[in-house]
Order: sequence, then structure tokens, then C-alpha cells
Amino acid sequence: MSGVDATDTPHRSPFPALFNFREVGGLTGQDGRTVRRRRLYRSDSLHRIDETDRAAFTALGIRTVIDLRRPTEVTRDGRVPAYDGLAYRHIHPEHQDWAEQPYSPGTSLARYLADRYADLARTGTAGLAEAVGLIADSANLPVVVHCVAGKDRTGIVCGLTLAALGVADDDIAADYALSTEASARFSAWVAATMPTAEELPPPFLASPAETMILFLTELRDGYGSIEGYLRHAGVTDTQLAALRDHLLD
Repeated sequence: MSGVDATDTPHRSPFPALFNFREVGGLTGQDGRTVRRRRLYRSDSLHRIDETDRAAFTALGIRTVIDLRRPTEVTRDGRVPAYDGLAYRHIHPEHQDWAEQPYSPGTSLARYLADRYADLARTGTAGLAEAVGLIADSANLPVVVHCVAGKDRTGIVCGLTLAALGVADDDIAADYALSTEASARFSAWVAATMPTAEELPPPFLASPAETMILFLTELRDGYGSIEGYLRHAGVTDTQLAALRDHLLD
């Protein structure tokens, strides 16, 4: 067991086998209200949690896991272990494989990632709306959202949620950028445990803050506001109000 409380060190994972698990809370939102602590968590893939971490994970009181991975990724790696009282929801926001539009070294990494996020926001509306809708239901909380690295699909869902709560873009981007440090820890773990593994390309490891700024700014340009995009995706006004009611102090 790690013996570390995720609420004491909210930006570092309390689990040795996870590298991007952290709480999303404490930021200032609409009307100066604070995003409540211990309600929303984000992570890389939870399949690596083992029996030694069961007590630490259970102690967080998480009720719902939202898994944003592709079905093939779930089949390949498995899912979070089944714990009593833990609901598991697999949601796949439809999106193009990045290999079909590879990153060109030397070009803007932030621009490349923002374009991929815009693609996902365009094709994955149903999945993103479902994920935000689940977070908006207080009966599901505390909730943890995860994908493979916990930075891209997870970053989009958390970014949209925080923006709907009125958190400033700079603060959302700063939280998103924490995943770069997590990716460095993951890379070190891969090098130590799988020395023959190929090095991951830059888009899979970096989370420049500019990416999230570009993504949110351009989404507003297209839909008038983040709420406008979420309504387009299928999130209702009732869900948006519920999101603010139980995630803001």
C-alpha cells in the first residue's frame, strides 16, 4: 500500500503503478466559488492498480470509473479491478487514430495536439456529453476519469468540465500541463521495466499548456461558449446547473 492520501498531495499519484492520478479540485470557478475537493479525479489507465493499492484506492471513496479508452485498448490492457460499490462506465468518444495524421517533428506540438482535440470534439460529441453528464450526476461522485495516458481524452473531459464550472483557461491549462511531468515518470518506468520498448513520440508524452488554451479558445469561436459546445454535444441545461451545484462550493 502506498500509505499516501491523494488529498494531501493532489498533484502526485498515491499509487506506485499509476503516473497521472490526481485530484481535480481547489481551483476558482464561477462567481469566485471553489471547485470542491475529493469529488473529481483523473488518471492514466487504472488497470495497473493491484491488491497492494486496494485499501488506498478504496479510501478515496470513488463510486464511479469513467474509462475513455478505445475498446481495443480495454481488451489489450484490461480494466480497473472490480471493487464493491464501484460502478464502471466505458465510454469511447469516437475519434481518428493519430497514426493517420502523424506529427511532423519541428512543427508546433501544441498546434498538433489542439487539432487532434478539435477532431475528437467534432466526432466524439456523444461520448463527451455522456462523460460530462455522468460527472454532473451527484449520485456518481466521487468519480475518476481515465484513458491510457490520462492527458488527452481525459484532459478534454476535465477541461470541458472545469470550463463549464467557470474556471479560467489559464488555470485549466496549468492543470492539464501537469501531465507532462507524469509522462516523464511513465517514460522512466517503461525504460526500467521494458528496456526494449520503442520510445514514444512527443505527442504521447507532452502536454504544453498552450494546447488547452488553443483548444478552448477555438471551441468558443466555433460554438459561442463552452456551454454552447456542450449543449451541441447533448449536455442539457439541467445537467450544467447540477454540475455547478455540486462541484462548486
